Amino acid sequence: MSIRVGIVGISGYGGGEALRLCANHPAFQLVYAAGESSAGQKLIERFPSLPQNLAGLVIQKWDPTALPDLDVLFASLPTGKSKEALARVPAKTKIVDIGGDHRFVDGWTYGLADIWPEQLRGKTRIANPGCYPAATLTALAPLAAAGLIDVTTIIIDAKSGVSGAGRGGSSAFGYAEVNEDVMAYGLLKHAHVPEMTSALSQLSGKPAQLTFTPHLIPMTRGILSTCYARGSATTQECLELARKFYANRPFVRVTDKPPHTKWATGTNLVYVSYAADPARNLIIALGAIDNLGKGAAGQAVQNANLITGQPETAGLEGVALWP
Repeated sequence: MSIRVGIVGISGYGGGEALRLCANHPAFQLVYAAGESSAGQKLIERFPSLPQNLAGLVIQKWDPTALPDLDVLFASLPTGKSKEALARVPAKTKIVDIGGDHRFVDGWTYGLADIWPEQLRGKTRIANPGCYPAATLTALAPLAAAGLIDVTTIIIDAKSGVSGAGRGGSSAFGYAEVNEDVMAYGLLKHAHVPEMTSALSQLSGKPAQLTFTPHLIPMTRGILSTCYARGSATTQECLELARKFYANRPFVRVTDKPPHTKWATGTNLVYVSYAADPARNLIIALGAIDNLGKGAAGQAVQNANLITGQPETAGLEGVALWP
């Protein structure tokens, strides 16, 4: 069965990664690509490595009222740019919004597939989690759901590669500016805090509060989220709980040693691990992902698989890039 898909925002990093995954998907047929500055170009001009069956597809000017017949639309637009436009997409077209406008919004299902896969099946409007929440929530979910941590005092220290800023980022994200440098940003007001707070409150059944500090580091891809929480469990208890919580979840790997971001490069995998000191009432939860994979397009394809009745792993079983 061929599932007709489209991608808007295809020339950005998230849209380009969605293109890469869809190009090799056994059931998805890319029939529509849209953008702004790239409109009018053939895909092969933007992505020279594409297979020949996609090379001649022309990038269209984004217009939600002029879509072809699509089964699924992936929307990879900057936060603030998709809410009004996607409201005009025909109801028969399923949407996975990779951007941030529809997370925990009425009428949309939050697409944290590794934790709530059954909530996604049969839905038509999916809000992809943000990149930082994808790493952070996967690490904390088993502990929060079991009541092993105090969800009112969580501290999250996260680090991301530069591609997380998007292809349209300012000159402040150029090589000369980010090389040999580390910076904190979004202090006390990052857009992902409400999303993470809502998800943790839902998981724990208690109002969650957290302190979140993201950092930009000089690498292209990857996120490492280090989460500090109060709790008396041992390291082994945390690891065993996570392995049980994620049993049969194909993309979550629970590891005894702290994960590396490079383990996930080019994949939809998320690695989680734990270190605990009961004497100090301290649990450290770690999550590592590729911010363009599990943090964006990989998660989006996983969600699209679930809402279209495909095997959850379809098109997503590639091995990580190494080195």
